Amino acid sequence: MNRILNIAVIGCGRIGRIHAENLATRILGARLAAVADIAGAAAKEVAAEFHVAKAVADYHELLADSAIEAVAICSSTDTHSRIIQEAAAAGKHIFCEKPIDYDLARIHASLSAVDKAGVKLQIGFNRRFDPSFAKVRELVVAGAIGQPHVVRITSRDPEPPSLEYIKVSGGMFLDMTIHDFDMVRFLSGSEAEEVYTIGDALIDPAIRQAGDVDTAIVTMRLKSGALATIDNSFKADYGYDQRIEVFGSKGSASAGNRTPDEHLLMDAAGLHHAKPLYFFLERYAEAYVLEMRAFVEAVLKNQTPSVTGREGLQAVVMGLAATRSLHERRPVKLSEIV
Repeated sequence: MNRILNIAVIGCGRIGRIHAENLATRILGARLAAVADIAGAAAKEVAAEFHVAKAVADYHELLADSAIEAVAICSSTDTHSRIIQEAAAAGKHIFCEKPIDYDLARIHASLSAVDKAGVKLQIGFNRRFDPSFAKVRELVVAGAIGQPHVVRITSRDPEPPSLEYIKVSGGMFLDMTIHDFDMVRFLSGSEAEEVYTIGDALIDPAIRQAGDVDTAIVTMRLKSGALATIDNSFKADYGYDQRIEVFGSKGSASAGNRTPDEHLLMDAAGLHHAKPLYFFLERYAEAYVLEMRAFVEAVLKNQTPSVTGREGLQAVVMGLAATRSLHERRPVKLSEIV
């Protein structure tokens, strides 16, 4: 009989609900054994929806349950590093949404705890698992475009988050752009060497008053010699704008937006087609399934997860460098951050 991994979800908000649904209905080899949320009613609601027997407000009850072998940490960012360390000490394998933490010392403490316990840790950079983005990476690795020269990433949300969220998010570069930093590393196969950032609050002055920006351009020099650019915005009226390109010495590989359908209307006014999918839950629905499937497989087959804690650390270092560059108005080398 094939072994089944008993896994619990900690945090039943938007992301936690997605992972709970996938584990309950779409991940072979996994059993959603329990859920936890500081709001006990939220945990009970998710448990009822996906027929989970155990729903608690205190996640420590799940860590103490010997039947639970792994946890998916989907709680607020300020709890991630603490729960990673506690879960590792309890011998649980760990999937954790990004970022591990905003503080490098706490990240290193978390990674040390995982290493000491000998458990698996996978960080939730779901975009690596998007089939289109993964194909571009495959082409780059295969040499189809030659030596990469330029990596370009566009990532724009359909609407800004709430001001309450912005105030505790860690800022655009550690909350939103962190995915793009990881994609630069994933697509190029290279670490960043230097980061330069410009940004402003062009959408809502209140975002500036909250200490953040809503529009930014990040440029990077990579250790491979390639250059990278990321442009971000909190508001694209036409939907969730997600595009990538890697340009190299022999060609270019790119992936564009997904739309609800692929119709094309041609008339006297021009060409018309559907807008991009509205937000990340729709755009990356398949990627969320594939990343959790990869985590479960890594645990069951005793393999190293494809997105380790080191990937989580490097993306935060890039985010901290971008933040410092914005504030100090100068290029920042990553060696200044580490």
